[in-house]
Amino acid sequence: MEIEVIANKREAQGSSASRRLRHAGKVPGIVYGGTAAPMQIELDHNALYHALRKEAFHASVLTLNVDGAKESVLLRDTQWHPYKQQVLHIDFQRVDKDHKIHVKVPLHFLNADVAPGVKTGGGKPHHILNELDVECLPGSLPEFIEVDMGKLEVGHSIHANDLVLPAGVELVAHVKQENPAVASVSAPKGGAAEEAPAAPAA
Repeated sequence: MEIEVIANKREAQGSSASRRLRHAGKVPGIVYGGTAAPMQIELDHNALYHALRKEAFHASVLTLNVDGAKESVLLRDTQWHPYKQQVLHIDFQRVDKDHKIHVKVPLHFLNADVAPGVKTGGGKPHHILNELDVECLPGSLPEFIEVDMGKLEVGHSIHANDLVLPAGVELVAHVKQENPAVASVSAPKGGAAEEAPAAPAA
C-alpha cells in the first residue's frame, strides 16, 4: 500500500516563521538523509493529523511529494503540543531501496482467545510489547508482525526470537540478544493463593 504525503518547500526559517505557519493550519517539518541536503518543508495540519492516527503511517515507507518531486521516506519523529491535539513539527528520513533500514514495527496479536491457558486454564492474555525493532530493505518492510498466541499455556510466554518474521526481515542485534517476552498468559486471579497452604490462625 503506497501512502503519499503532500508537502511544500518552506523558505522562511526560525521560530516566528514556524508560529505563523501553525496559525495558518500548517506544520513545519524537515526531510534529511541520503545524499541530498536537508530540506525544510511544510504540510497541511489536518491531513497530517489524520494520517498519523493510522498505524501503517508509522511503519511504512512513505512517498513524500514536495512540490511535485517524489522521494521515499520514513517517519522519524513528531513533536506534539503538550495538551492540544496539535502536531508542532515532523521529521522524515530519506531511504535508499538498496540500503537496510532500522524501524519499529507494530505487533498484531492473534488467537489469544483459543490459547489453552485462556480457554481451559482460565488465564489472562497479556501483550508485553506493542512493537519490535527490525531491519530490512525498504521493499521488505512489513506493516506489522503477527504474534500467534494460540498454543500458550498458563505461565508461558512468547519471546521475540520465537516469532516468524516475513522474508528479508530480521530483529536488530540487541533485540535478538535480549530476546524479550512479547506476550504471555498469566495464572487466573486467586489461582496461586488457592493452591498455597492456609496460614495458621493468629
